[in-house]
Amino acid sequence: MKFDLSEEQRLLTESVERLMLDSYGFGDRRKYGGEVPGFSEAMWERYAELGLLALPFSQEYGGFSGGPIETMIVMEAFGKSLILEPYLATVVLAGGLLRRGGNEAQKTELIPLIVNGRAKLAFAYAEPQSRYDLFHVETQAKKQGTFWALSGVKTLVLHGNVAGKIIVSARTAGGTREKNGIGLFLVDVHAPGLTRRPFLTQDGLRGAEIALENVRVDESNLIGDPEGAFPVISRVADEAVTALCAEAVGCFTKMQAITLGYLKTREQFGTKIGSFQVLQHRAVDMLVELEQSRSMTLYAAMMVGEDNAIERERAVSAAKVQIGRSSKAIGHQSIQLHGGIGMTMEYSIGHYFKRVVMIDTLFGDADHYLRRLAALGGLRSESIN
Repeated sequence: MKFDLSEEQRLLTESVERLMLDSYGFGDRRKYGGEVPGFSEAMWERYAELGLLALPFSQEYGGFSGGPIETMIVMEAFGKSLILEPYLATVVLAGGLLRRGGNEAQKTELIPLIVNGRAKLAFAYAEPQSRYDLFHVETQAKKQGTFWALSGVKTLVLHGNVAGKIIVSARTAGGTREKNGIGLFLVDVHAPGLTRRPFLTQDGLRGAEIALENVRVDESNLIGDPEGAFPVISRVADEAVTALCAEAVGCFTKMQAITLGYLKTREQFGTKIGSFQVLQHRAVDMLVELEQSRSMTLYAAMMVGEDNAIERERAVSAAKVQIGRSSKAIGHQSIQLHGGIGMTMEYSIGHYFKRVVMIDTLFGDADHYLRRLAALGGLRSESIN
């Protein structure tokens, strides 16, 4: 495989990293988090102006027809700055469901609004009892004439507090743990019977719990096959996991750099602690974990577009396992090497640690994906030649 970036991809990297460097320092992030939606609307507009919201969408809807590598580039830069904006929720998750499952009318109406920054969407998939199983759906969708009636509870809806529309997975047929019988429904947050309870997550982002009680959804807001949405959900989830892995790599890069800088400046007994060999070894261990995570994430990004579901899931699972393990290894080292200051809210390293721990658990932790990888027969050598 060739891992070199194209000229356009290098320009994208420089552009987004410059934006983050100029406008998204740790102090800026603290200020943005204090704004009413929990992020910066001005930065969201700048993402739209630079075309970052348009990257994965087809040109016929105002996008740039970018792929997973472009998303990886953006998410890694976002990870370095710990962005608070709903890029993952709107562009990767909800946008991915529209790209892969929406009909022409839905794409024509909604994708240009996402591209221009005028629409924020969320994907409500998790339920209190479902843990990491995307197919464990108890929320019911019952056909009543020309509309569907949705009832159930969705939890941890990322940026569900600001979304104008929410894509909800609901069961239209079968048992609660069957992969068949799941549909996707586009629901307006102001629909009668829908309530949402916003909350702040441990890593400073926002989410919401969504309760639906006989919420009426018109047939035109059904996305794809009412009983066959799971393959689309699974594929978009793999794309989201790959994006999260890239964000984690950005976090790891910053954590390693901050820790190395601290070792070079912190003194004990008149000596910089970076001169201690045992601490140098620990810093090298962090770098090794970072490079392993970067390599696995790039591999996943190159494979996530595969139509072969088994090969795609193997690559994504292996990357998520590596990210989960590196989250603990790099996180523990960075906090310990900083000593007491690493645990304070005023210092950035603890915030990076919180974010990578959250990334580890989103869609499934390392143990979950290791079991998934084992069930797929492991990461076979012929799949990476």
